[in-house]
Amino acid sequence: MKKLLFILVLINVTLFSQSNTGITMPYVDFPMKEGKGMYSTKGKCNMCHSWGYTVNQGLQSKKFWREKVMKMIVVFKAPIKTQKDIDTVVDYLFENYGNGKLE
Repeated sequence: MKKLLFILVLINVTLFSQSNTGITMPYVDFPMKEGKGMYSTKGKCNMCHSWGYTVNQGLQSKKFWREKVMKMIVVFKAPIKTQKDIDTVVDYLFENYGNGKLE
């Protein structure tokens, strides 16, 4: 019983402890490469995740980028509605973050 009481007191102390020092989160900037379709792509992708998520995919094929965009639309309901918008995003990604391979 004493052990249980000690554990409960220890848990309460850690749950309700406070600190007068603030916590500063670092800001990491992931700039987009300038190019045709940049603003459209930024508006559609960055409303759900940072550009770092995209950059961390590495240089990929056009097929990869098309599949990734379609996954974002189907699974995560990305706000990319028309075929023209899909093509704009895929073309931007491939031109700026592609490996030169179509497949």
